[in-house]
Amino acid sequence: MAADSRPTTEQPPLPVTLTTDGHHATLVFNGTLDAHMVRKLEEQLADTRLGHAHVWNLEMSGLTRLDLTCAYALLRVATTLPEPVELHVRGARRTVQRTLRDIGFDAVVAIEE
Repeated sequence: MAADSRPTTEQPPLPVTLTTDGHHATLVFNGTLDAHMVRKLEEQLADTRLGHAHVWNLEMSGLTRLDLTCAYALLRVATTLPEPVELHVRGARRTVQRTLRDIGFDAVVAIEE
């Protein structure tokens, strides 16, 4: 039986996991976050559990690359939340920090080394 050589359209899973205790949410980013993942990222950022959290911790120490499209998705969410939320970026590599600063994310989020 010959192997199917057609390209698959299956995308890799979103490299972001979400945990929350109701008041605090932690999003752990790993690997690469590219433009083709923006829709999945936006869906995850619209998770109703995030709407109840007053503090969001974005753990980015495992994120090796952040595409501008996904960075802007994060900025859109951060600037359109209905209630004030305390946002923290932790452990981001210099290249990821540069991308976040280039889009002005540091104006609405505390970026911690």
